[in-house]
Amino acid sequence: MGYFVTGTDTGVGKTLIAAALMKHQAALGLRVAGMKPVASGCYPTAAGLRNDDAVALEHQATARHPYALVNPYAFAPAIAPHLAADAVGVTISMPLLIDAYQQLEEHSDVVIVEGAGGWRVPIGPVGLLSDFPETLGLGVILVVGLRLGCLNHALLTCEAILRGGKSRLVGWVGNGIDPAFSPLEANIATLERRIPAPCLGIVPPLTNVSVEAACTRLRLPVLAAVE
Repeated sequence: MGYFVTGTDTGVGKTLIAAALMKHQAALGLRVAGMKPVASGCYPTAAGLRNDDAVALEHQATARHPYALVNPYAFAPAIAPHLAADAVGVTISMPLLIDAYQQLEEHSDVVIVEGAGGWRVPIGPVGLLSDFPETLGLGVILVVGLRLGCLNHALLTCEAILRGGKSRLVGWVGNGIDPAFSPLEANIATLERRIPAPCLGIVPPLTNVSVEAACTRLRLPVLAAVE
């Protein structure tokens, strides 16, 4: 069983929420794995390029997995994935991504996959990262960065997910990335009325940002039992 965490934009807290989702499900006794199929802005290590988002997800996994499965494509330039791949002469292979996911799924009850940027991020001259969850039929969890403009971004993203017809919008999480965003409750109420999926939690602006603090704000079923 797998779920794809996407966002209304880059910088809305997908990693925080994905890691919190993993922690929540692990606390329910499930075997949980995380995956970041494509990552830019990676740093060199003795073992190769590593990405902070992928490392954060792996930290919440209930078992260790080869990094090449958790983050099959890691690029140093902090730019759009298809541009980063092109810069080093690499073609991102969808079959390779799917194979990595299936290996993680084989040993897990739930796999939480974090996207890059928003829903329709290019990963090549033609392909999009959204092809990945659509090919696998993964449920989608949308992270809405609660700031000015989020209503438009959230509704457009929902329309794109539903229009594809191959992935189900399981729910959404509001993440308070702008403490000055106002009127907060009215905007949340608008999202609740208009997004055709349940709200799985609202994470307020946190003084000390942590996976633990975000996890306590989630209201989730056992994802492995959600069809």
